[in-house]
Amino acid sequence: MAEPRHNGGDDAGPAGFAAVRGLLRLLLRVFYRRIEVIGAERVPASGGLIVAANHHNSVVDAMLLLAVVPRRLRTLANAPLFQHPLIGPFLKLLGALPVRRRQEAGSDPRKNDSLFAETTRTLREGGGIIIFPEGRTQHEPVLLELRTGAARMLLAAQPAPVTLLPAGLVFRKPGIFREGEALVLFGEPVPLDEYCELARADAELAARKLTERLAQALRDLIVETGDLETLGLLEMAEGLWRAERDAGPGRADERLQWLRLAAEGHRDYSQRNPERLAGYKRRLQRFADELDLAGLSLRSLSAERAGAPALRFALRQGLLLLLAAPLALCGWLLHGLPYALVGAAVLLIPHTAEEEATDKMAAGLVLYPASWCVEGWLAWHWGGGLALLAFLVLLLPAGVVALWWRHRLARAAREICVLVRIFGDPGVVQRLREERARLLAELKALAELRPAPGARAGRKEGEAA
Repeated sequence: MAEPRHNGGDDAGPAGFAAVRGLLRLLLRVFYRRIEVIGAERVPASGGLIVAANHHNSVVDAMLLLAVVPRRLRTLANAPLFQHPLIGPFLKLLGALPVRRRQEAGSDPRKNDSLFAETTRTLREGGGIIIFPEGRTQHEPVLLELRTGAARMLLAAQPAPVTLLPAGLVFRKPGIFREGEALVLFGEPVPLDEYCELARADAELAARKLTERLAQALRDLIVETGDLETLGLLEMAEGLWRAERDAGPGRADERLQWLRLAAEGHRDYSQRNPERLAGYKRRLQRFADELDLAGLSLRSLSAERAGAPALRFALRQGLLLLLAAPLALCGWLLHGLPYALVGAAVLLIPHTAEEEATDKMAAGLVLYPASWCVEGWLAWHWGGGLALLAFLVLLLPAGVVALWWRHRLARAAREICVLVRIFGDPGVVQRLREERARLLAELKALAELRPAPGARAGRKEGEAA
């Protein structure tokens, strides 16, 4: 998609923005095992744009949106971050806008007047803005009450055409290096005509109504379960449902649609039949614990293995690991020191769960280059120019192979443990398969007992009458 003609009034040049965005993409690609984007075609190529997203993973949320949106955007950030020695310079290069919270603005709300003036100018000049209307980050799978800032910014830019695009951010293990996954879903733009018309008579009412509509649009993109434990159990139930059909992982949006419907059913049953729901959740949790104790997964539980195929698989994996071992070892020697330093640094930094990924990336941004400089100097000091050249040549490919080797070794170890467990106690697989069948039958029964959406709507209307 083409870049908008205007830069929205920010001071950062295109080269600075492009360089920072390239760095963000690299950091995210290295840290997360998988990043998926759905609905990118809904991002308009030009014109005023507000991307409004839920906020679960601290600074990483803005990094993701800046990395995947195919046009230049300005993000809003808390004012103290601009004084941060590491984050501040990058925010300025991105043309970010400082937001002064109550503790920074004190009793003078006019301290944010310049922010609204700048967002209005940016939108009217065809620029784009990222905003997190919840106002703060939090770790639980729930959407907090939205503030009206996004709606007020949009209405202030009228009559210039502005698109309000909801974006849902969904993470799995967001703070764990090379295990975390991120999903970005762009929804349909929020219809604005009604609210722009209302704003001519009552701007505050229009901002509140538009904020309510935006909240519903965001809820339609994410999975709200109230707590991570319930979300984990719903994901287990979704795995049961998919495994019974012998389906693969499936598309991310299809999995999320299933989980959204399951979360809605969970809320329904929490009111209508809490005892039955609580009993099912206990059984599902025991099943998950037994799977973990046996070293099995739903996928391995469904697989049919015989001795010869299992042996061929083990030999093939072992040969691949053996061939790649020298380069992987070189990678761990070159990158092991900064990896350990980052882990130690994050342990010393007070942080919440949603800040873990941000802190690891920030620490890595300093400690990896610093360690490489020391290692390069040592290579030159001990071995001269050839040793330094070998260090520089091997630095990147050895690191990539080390990551691949680590992932492949962990997978092979899991598979071997599964095979040992199956051959050592063949009955455990059958017992778990039988419990899986019972849990799936109960899940189907719960789904059949739940009224259809139309019936629920009719029942509510009848109760209201």
